[in-house]
Amino acid sequence: MFRSLESKHPKFYQFFRLFIVIFASILYAWNLRCFTKNAGLFPSGFSGASLLLQNIGTEFLHVSIPFAVFNIGLNLFPTYIAYKYIGKRFTIYSIIVILLSSIFVDVLPGYVFTNDIMLISLFGGLINGIAISLCLNVGTSTGGTDFISIYLAHQKGIDAWNYILMGNVVMLVIAGALFGWSSALYSIIYQFCSTQVIQLMYKRYKKETLFIISDKSNEIYHAIRDLTNHDATLFKGTGCYEKKEKTLIYSVINSDAKRELVPIIRQIDEHAFINIVKTEELDGRFHDIPHD
Repeated sequence: MFRSLESKHPKFYQFFRLFIVIFASILYAWNLRCFTKNAGLFPSGFSGASLLLQNIGTEFLHVSIPFAVFNIGLNLFPTYIAYKYIGKRFTIYSIIVILLSSIFVDVLPGYVFTNDIMLISLFGGLINGIAISLCLNVGTSTGGTDFISIYLAHQKGIDAWNYILMGNVVMLVIAGALFGWSSALYSIIYQFCSTQVIQLMYKRYKKETLFIISDKSNEIYHAIRDLTNHDATLFKGTGCYEKKEKTLIYSVINSDAKRELVPIIRQIDEHAFINIVKTEELDGRFHDIPHD
């Protein structure tokens, strides 16, 4: 989302990035405090686990332990893994998010907008997804399972989604058994809404295939390579209508680069025929955007 800003104004982007990190941290914490906690819901990941542990301490042990203690504590080891294997700058910004959001959950005053748990599940999930997406789009995260999934995907080649899903299921089963199944079931709606927003706003891992027919294939190829760091394959054929030799460029790019690339191609050749297809699965060498 902010890729062009980073490339054109790198110094300003660092201040902008810090502003987004702080804003998203406050928004994330405010949502947890005013929507999630008030309704007794449990978001996915370490935030949900922290709320569950906090509720267990309050309800069964009669001990009030701050949310920050659990959330920061659970993130210690994943943060070390991220710093060592994923990226130092990425991890430092993520630490800011974890610390700020954890502290603000405890210090922000609670406000009850509505007692309708369905509305809280829907709008709370939407706000949660927006806050997480803002973090992800400026190269940081809310920590926890994000660190684990990125590490396993890049270092071990393992898709961690199923393991994270199993962890969330276990958490919701425990929450349902201890605090009622209504809270657990509404938490699924909350998590689903959050996930849909993230999929809509965050396109880092989404890929699209370009098929471009043009008489200026060489210039277009260099534009693709310079902007996206992705290569391309050139095919030669004959246009059935004009019976003239044509060239077709085939390339796979990250989805967020499409918005900036297509206008550049149009500047090179306004008559270029561009077909963009969503790529569901890719196996082979592919340049991923670095986290730092």
